[in-house]
Amino acid sequence: MPAPSGNKPSRSSLTSRLSELGIVLPAPPTPLGAYVESSDTGNLLFLSGTLPVVNRKLAIAGRLGENLSVKEGQEAARIASLNALAAAKEHLGNVDRLRKLVKLTVLIATTEQFTEHASLADGASDLFVQLFGWDAGHVRLVYGVQSLPVGAPVIVETIFEIEPNH
Repeated sequence: MPAPSGNKPSRSSLTSRLSELGIVLPAPPTPLGAYVESSDTGNLLFLSGTLPVVNRKLAIAGRLGENLSVKEGQEAARIASLNALAAAKEHLGNVDRLRKLVKLTVLIATTEQFTEHASLADGASDLFVQLFGWDAGHVRLVYGVQSLPVGAPVIVETIFEIEPNH
């Protein structure tokens, strides 16, 4: 897929870029079990899978190919990605330490017949391209599963490159 024209944000801070796009990060997610939301090592920040939760409630529930459209799935992936950014901000103290998204994994609760995984995952990828620019790029893995925790339609897992903490 070619790079979208005119889709390279300036090298302003991520906080500034979020503001330019009118995006306000939600409250950071909390673990559903015995794990932490984030862990860093070296210049990488690993985040647990984030769900499309708003105000501590699932914003979109269901299964793709059954009772949810691709558009609804894209919105769920976008919401989950915003929650990942909120978890990163909580861990780092500031989203401006995020250099780029390195890897994105999107799990989708689907029927056997559903085949639009890539289009749905673009709901997450498009947000990160808006924030970090096409040139920053990220690798991606997308796959369908039978079920996800609490009836979520998607889980977004992210690995970011981060600025060292001086």
